[in-house]
Amino acid sequence: MAIRFVLWVLISATTGIVLSFLLAVIKGWNNRKRAVGFFHPYTNDGGGGERVLWCAVKAIQEENPNLDCVIYTGDHDASPESLMSRAIDRFGVKLLQPPQVVHLYKRKWIEEGTYPRFTMVGQSFGSVYLSWEALCKYTPLIYIDTSGYAFTYPLARMFGCKVFCYTHYPTISSDMVSRVLQRDPMYNNDPLIARSIWLSRCKVIYYTFFSWMYGFVGSCAHLAMVNSSWTQAHIVKLWRIPKHTKRIYPPCDTSGLQVLPLERPVNTPTIISVAQFRPEKAHTLQLEAFSVAIRKLDPDSPRPKLQFVGSCRNKEDDERLQKLKDKAIELKVEKDVEFYKNLMYSRDLVRLLGGAIAGMHSMIDEHFGISIVEYMAAGAIPIAHNSAGPKMDIVLEEDGQQTGILASNVEEYADAILQLLRMSEAERLEMAAAARKRASRFSEQRFYDDFKAAISPILSHSSK
Repeated sequence: MAIRFVLWVLISATTGIVLSFLLAVIKGWNNRKRAVGFFHPYTNDGGGGERVLWCAVKAIQEENPNLDCVIYTGDHDASPESLMSRAIDRFGVKLLQPPQVVHLYKRKWIEEGTYPRFTMVGQSFGSVYLSWEALCKYTPLIYIDTSGYAFTYPLARMFGCKVFCYTHYPTISSDMVSRVLQRDPMYNNDPLIARSIWLSRCKVIYYTFFSWMYGFVGSCAHLAMVNSSWTQAHIVKLWRIPKHTKRIYPPCDTSGLQVLPLERPVNTPTIISVAQFRPEKAHTLQLEAFSVAIRKLDPDSPRPKLQFVGSCRNKEDDERLQKLKDKAIELKVEKDVEFYKNLMYSRDLVRLLGGAIAGMHSMIDEHFGISIVEYMAAGAIPIAHNSAGPKMDIVLEEDGQQTGILASNVEEYADAILQLLRMSEAERLEMAAAARKRASRFSEQRFYDDFKAAISPILSHSSK
């Protein structure tokens, strides 16, 4: 009798949950607004993803002014006016009108710290819960994910939305699986797991299962826009919707930076590093390479300066920045290194870029690398990691002329720094000019043109 009662309670509860879910979906479907909803829970991350968000909003506003643009954000201080101001202050993107804002209060479910183990699965299913909150509050005709939360796509389709996405980086890739198989310790492969053959095999099984799930949910997108050749190859392999996958290079402020003079001060050669203070950006490698280069520098050569410029999203990023400052002291280069946090783009960052002879970037498998293009457009020769976007799309020869230097470890980065410091002014200007010409391929205007061409057929049909 007791068992029957328990079963009855379970069945009733399950039925109630299913009915509530169906009623919410039907209500959302019937109350869809003539709008485009952008799922971007962090509107203050300050990275290339946020630039894509604002340029995408502007493109929608230009392409179809009759559609409202709505931002789903977990930043509770965000308002239409503050977001419009942020777009122009941080990225130089002037929106036609302020976007509407839908505040989300369940963002903790996508935060990395919420899931000490099985982080990818936890964040992925957490994003579904966050998307549920978003779509129940406001259901648009078109749902655009600009943050890489593919597990939200089936839910958005249930609510009757057309689903677009701009994917910067696949959540899982064959490269990640290979590193686990090779037992390479990295920021996303704990040394404890890397040291154990059995734990590594278990993680490969976990990654394989997650890859299958990621492929299924990703295939629910009506249009998948990707930012590079490397990302496109992985997404096509995983999602298997090649006809609906378009490569659209991210918007880079090439026109505004190309007006900077190529000539730079020679008394104190400056190397700049622009990236969020996140573990995968490998700032410590850059600092160590800079230290090695200084020790190998000719005694009569001018002493260089390294400038770290980036944003901090949270307490963990702030702690990471402090550790970097401590590392500079440990390496005895603190007088040669400067740190800039959360700079205004147009006022401060452009000025720093205009004074740098080179720009460093050291993330492994960087999907694209907007800051690398910005270095090139500004006249700073890039030193980037020999993988993914920098290798396949950006730091390629232009008219037979080298446009930058690719490196893979501390020694190679140090050698690249020394190579640039020992260049004659004429050689540096020649490479910088070629790099600037190469950067024009990734302009903001090209993003607008390609983005509008990709969305226009679906957008015009959906908004009727």
